[in-house]
Amino acid sequence: MKLNEIRPAKGAVKKRKRVACGPGSGHGKTATRGHKGQNSRSGGGVPPWFEGGQMPLQRRLPKRGFHNLFRVAYQVVNLDDLARFESGTRINRGVLIEAGLVKKATEPVKILGRGELKDGLEIEIDGGSRSAAKAILDAGGSISLISGKKVSVPEEEERQ
Repeated sequence: MKLNEIRPAKGAVKKRKRVACGPGSGHGKTATRGHKGQNSRSGGGVPPWFEGGQMPLQRRLPKRGFHNLFRVAYQVVNLDDLARFESGTRINRGVLIEAGLVKKATEPVKILGRGELKDGLEIEIDGGSRSAAKAILDAGGSISLISGKKVSVPEEEERQ
């Protein structure tokens, strides 16, 4: 066996279809496009979603749901995620990004009350739940919102 004798297996290589190369090729005249019609013209053809004039699927199905343009998508951090920080640490969005708890610097962050917090932390954040605010304050920490709004914490009567 020599390098110049190596050939692909029989039937593995197919000849290219050479269209519009005369009647001898078997693909002359209309070049396998048929006679007239939209698909025979250059630049012609229908998009993949075209159903031959039948009412298209996306128009047959009813419209459902509602997309609120003013929805604010928060990145969520729970109390058990904050337990890794030492007591007295000042926590803001930058610190959470460095810790890998939050990914995007542009989206607001909200603290939720899952888990327990033993150390007092200084938290400056975009939003938080009442239970999270209560747990942070009970642990001896402080919480302030970036918007300047006051954090609503349940009163003593409501807590019980």
